[in-house]
Amino acid sequence: MKFLASSVGLDEQWLRGRFAQPRSFSPVTNGDGLLFRETDSLRSAAVLVPIVSHGGELTVLFTRRTDHLHDHAGQISFPGGRAEPHEENPAQTALRETEEEIGLAADRVEILGSLSEYVTVTGYRVTPVVGLVRPPLELKPDDFEVAEIFEVPLGFLLDPANHQRNSVVHLGRQRHYYAMPYGQYYIWGATAGMVMNFYSFLTS
Repeated sequence: MKFLASSVGLDEQWLRGRFAQPRSFSPVTNGDGLLFRETDSLRSAAVLVPIVSHGGELTVLFTRRTDHLHDHAGQISFPGGRAEPHEENPAQTALRETEEEIGLAADRVEILGSLSEYVTVTGYRVTPVVGLVRPPLELKPDDFEVAEIFEVPLGFLLDPANHQRNSVVHLGRQRHYYAMPYGQYYIWGATAGMVMNFYSFLTS
């Protein structure tokens, strides 16, 4: 099934319908963090995949991390981070981290469901949580962590013509990663891998 940026029908009703009925799907990637770490050393984390509803169009909100951060500096990511011991589920983590990073309050997000876990090379077992958000958005990015907030049409991300699979040698091992460049933004690595799993979920 192929989607284009101008696809008709990519709206809230369609998106809710994809989560409403349970069905099986195969994640495109689970990440390659286990190439470099043992399972018992992984830390739990969650990110929010914010789907913004602009009437008849859905977009996906991303952040660009600041250049001085220790992990993934300058890269494109979803808002999120490490789970706290008191948090009962990934949605709580994703919503808390999102409010801290970009100022999006939890009561503005309608949680639709979660995607497959993704293991990063930095040692995190990340659960992507998909949430529907309606504008207007009054965002307040954390200047220490977030350099920029931007949106990409969901139709663009669901078009296989925009999916790339590349490889690089890292610490003596060949790693394969996905990328989907959008204008000046190079979405790749773990974030692109999660987008690919979202693509697989929505189009299965």
